[in-house]
Amino acid sequence: MKKLNYIFYSTACSTACLGAVFSGCKKTTADVKHPNVLFICVDDFRPEAGCYEGKQYIKTPNLDRLAAAGVGFSEHYCCVPTSGASRYALLTGRYPQNRKAINNEACYNFISGKPQTPEPETFIHHLRRNGYYTVGVGKISHSADGYVYGYNEPRSDSLELPHSWDEMLFNADKWQTGWNAFFAYADGTNRQGRKNQVPPYECGDVDDNGYPDGLTAEIALRKLEQLSHQDKPFFLGVGFFKPHLPFNAPKKYWDMYDEASLPLTPTPDLPLNVNRESLHPSSEFGSYKAGDEDAGLDAPVSNEYARKLKHAYFACVSYTDAQIGKLLNKLDALGLTENTIVIVWGDHGWHLGDFRVWGKHTLFDWSLRSSLIISAPQHKGRGICNATVSTVDLYPTVLALCGVAAPASLTLDGSSLTPQLDSPATKTVKPAYGFFKQGITVRTDRYRLTKYFRNAQPVIELYDHETDPFETQNIAAAHLQTVTQLMPLLDKGDTGLYD
Repeated sequence: MKKLNYIFYSTACSTACLGAVFSGCKKTTADVKHPNVLFICVDDFRPEAGCYEGKQYIKTPNLDRLAAAGVGFSEHYCCVPTSGASRYALLTGRYPQNRKAINNEACYNFISGKPQTPEPETFIHHLRRNGYYTVGVGKISHSADGYVYGYNEPRSDSLELPHSWDEMLFNADKWQTGWNAFFAYADGTNRQGRKNQVPPYECGDVDDNGYPDGLTAEIALRKLEQLSHQDKPFFLGVGFFKPHLPFNAPKKYWDMYDEASLPLTPTPDLPLNVNRESLHPSSEFGSYKAGDEDAGLDAPVSNEYARKLKHAYFACVSYTDAQIGKLLNKLDALGLTENTIVIVWGDHGWHLGDFRVWGKHTLFDWSLRSSLIISAPQHKGRGICNATVSTVDLYPTVLALCGVAAPASLTLDGSSLTPQLDSPATKTVKPAYGFFKQGITVRTDRYRLTKYFRNAQPVIELYDHETDPFETQNIAAAHLQTVTQLMPLLDKGDTGLYD
């Protein structure tokens, strides 16, 4: 086994003692069998898995078997299409109430360095107060390894979520810090160390541990072995980096695909009746200065380059799928599967050339819609659920599945998905809200209505998914009655963010 360069960890016995006082709930006892939780966060993971309709071109056998054992949500929407803010909404169960809650520093702004209070900082903290042993591996909040520091700084000793974890683990190996590992190339270099003079993809002739996600899986496997011998239920959060840029994966995952046969985007052109301010010129993607072509809104990249980039993204998805498979196999081997809830969550979607955009950061389905698969042994629903659901629904869902009451003082914005886990055909009337780019959007089962607080016109966009599933034409001006009917619903989600 490869020797680890270093592993970060934290323990907080004193915090756990305080939690018993703050929780207001009786501590879990050995005679009450609460299920374990394996919560897997995947960065930039749009619904690209074979279990989803029309996605048979992608190779994700492990995600597919997880969905077959539980429920895959085809219409799951994040709250903010950027990692840190999306994860903050996940962890707190709330839509953003402040402009600082829609940027990547949201956890740092509102959680890091704060003293413990009766209100838990995250749902993980609440589980910890109620008898769960909590372990984080990799990127769960925004930080790549759970600690607060800048991309080019040494790792600090300050946890991003100071009260949520019994242990926070990561192996940065030859990349030395979590952020270097996040932007890692197989030779031990990273994007920032090479001054952005790097391509946005790499086909490394290495094994799984030649990139950081393989090392993250390795730590999680060892930790599962240890956790299987303790009496407490556990919450194990595992955060994989890929398919976030750079699209770097071992060669064997690239070899799973025939690049020439990969599908191109169904929306290569700009949407009609939409201001360019609603999109963006792919600046994050453009920060990889050694790419084959420049991307922008004036023209799409060539079909050849688009296929190469999709090939790279799909290889990264298959690489992450393989790491997830290792964890599922380990649960089986340890006899933990029947008492472990497994959740795979993508923090947001990603435009793969859709509307000429390469990246997230828009209020369109391409950016807000992401993967969500839940397997809960006590619920026997199987298959794909097409109900509109939101990331904020996961806080009450996890607590309900774990048999832990929600904090009495906390108003959550989501609803438990346990009805859908019993019967995937169950629909929900609750809409999903998104926030970004000076805008608010609401997604129902049929429509997306978006309102921007800006000067650039138009500021209202309406898309009918029955007739236009890819949101290619804003029909707001021609359907004012529908806009008027939906606007009160959108206004319900207006938290005063742009006042």
